[in-house]
Amino acid sequence: MNVCDLLRSRAAAIPNAPAIIDARPGHGRVVSFAELEDTSARAAGLLHAAGLRLGDGVLVLLPMSADLYAALLAVFRVGLVALILDPSAGREHIERCCAMYPPQALIAGARGHLLRLVSPALRRIPLKISVGLPVPGAVSWARIDRTLPVRAVRPCDPATPALLSFTSGSTGPPKATVRSHGFLLAQHRALRQSLDLAAGGVHLTTLPIFVLANLASGVTSLIPNVDLRRPDAIRPSRLADQMCAHRPARLIASPALLERLADHCWRCGVAFPSLRTVFTGGGPVFPRLVAALRRIAPGAEIVAVYGSTEAEPIALCSHTTLDAADQEAMDRGAGLPAGFPVPSIRVRILCDRWGTPIGPYTDAEFDAACLPPGEPGEIVVSGDHVLSGYLGGHGDDETKFAVGTTRWHRTGDAGYLDRKGRLWLVGRCAARIDDAAGRLYPLGVEAVALRDPGMRRAALLSRGGRRVLVLEFAHRSPRPDLTRLVHDLAWAQVDEILWDEAIPVDARHNVKVDYGALLARLDGCRAPSPGRR
Repeated sequence: MNVCDLLRSRAAAIPNAPAIIDARPGHGRVVSFAELEDTSARAAGLLHAAGLRLGDGVLVLLPMSADLYAALLAVFRVGLVALILDPSAGREHIERCCAMYPPQALIAGARGHLLRLVSPALRRIPLKISVGLPVPGAVSWARIDRTLPVRAVRPCDPATPALLSFTSGSTGPPKATVRSHGFLLAQHRALRQSLDLAAGGVHLTTLPIFVLANLASGVTSLIPNVDLRRPDAIRPSRLADQMCAHRPARLIASPALLERLADHCWRCGVAFPSLRTVFTGGGPVFPRLVAALRRIAPGAEIVAVYGSTEAEPIALCSHTTLDAADQEAMDRGAGLPAGFPVPSIRVRILCDRWGTPIGPYTDAEFDAACLPPGEPGEIVVSGDHVLSGYLGGHGDDETKFAVGTTRWHRTGDAGYLDRKGRLWLVGRCAARIDDAAGRLYPLGVEAVALRDPGMRRAALLSRGGRRVLVLEFAHRSPRPDLTRLVHDLAWAQVDEILWDEAIPVDARHNVKVDYGALLARLDGCRAPSPGRR
């Protein structure tokens, strides 16, 4: 089955229902399921007429938009492979990614085509298609209006590649994750079941993979009117105005974006009574974010979604399921609750040996190696929507292992399962501290520090054999009570507390602490110290 068949079935069942509301400046329009189906069929005709064939790669450099999803569906329809990369990672990143799977076509806006000036790899792509403004040397996307559509959807084997994305390569060469048609269908089933997706309603989502799940489920996707390249720097007033105008029932976004939105709305007295559910993921979801969202959406259920590029979703945690005992556990450094694993995935905890290949195991050996409830270690997962490997096997030795004939994925996160079967997160495996005082993961300490509204970010790391807690203070908030913090963290045996004006975070979601970059900055220029033990 081709994943594009899901859209065709929705277009046949609800042709006039809005599929995508694209409210970006200069692009405002509502696209129905029938219109999206027709546009993708015509775009597929353009790709087919250009001589592209099964398995050819098509590099798509478009922002979240109706055009993006029409292009992706056109690629899927004729059995091509959509390539997604982050052009902001730099020219070397583009060259490496294109060398790993040389694209035969480029679909991009004018900004994407400008990269051809600095990228030999992009200039070598045979077919170039420009969406929006005309670009020299590129075929106009508008030509699809005069193109014979490809109505038939090419049948595909479940293992046929559909979508290929690349890691940033910030900690080594980029890895290519290949999502097959079978994988995308399995992921859709997992998301539909976990998020209870049903036809009808409007969902505002800033996470691209969730729009595909919406399209397959008959849900209207509202494209946010903000620049998503920096979630923590968006203009929240635009997003708030958009939500007031369209009254979405659901909001799906990263914690950094939601923090900015919640802060703006609380200060301006804006609330969203129509909002019924908020899903957030891509980084740690701290209790203070849940509290901030409940102030501006009092009728909404706040759900943290834990997952990764290789496995989305893994677990969900609704704030309504947490009680006073859970909050007390977080205050004592237990970490952050990720909730019950979704039904379609298997989650186990192994002794943390991150950085060292493991396995293969027999079933009995694996059962014996799994840690009991309450004991933290590596989080490993398997299931139909868990990627079994990377393109060319690059990265498999570090992140994959076999149990009998089953392939398992090492998430790189540390955590534990409690006696109720819920997953708790304690931090990245690579960020663990092993010293004379024992083993300590950062997330539990950081969660305690971030209870104070005067804190914006917190990061625990080891520096010169000392446990160092680095704090970033929030703007427009009272200075944190460091004396109380030192008292509350006595169990963690923190040696030093430092201040940093901007703790570095990941480029994608702007929420995960980049411990390596922070340590390098501290070693290069010592931060002022507001307090020591």
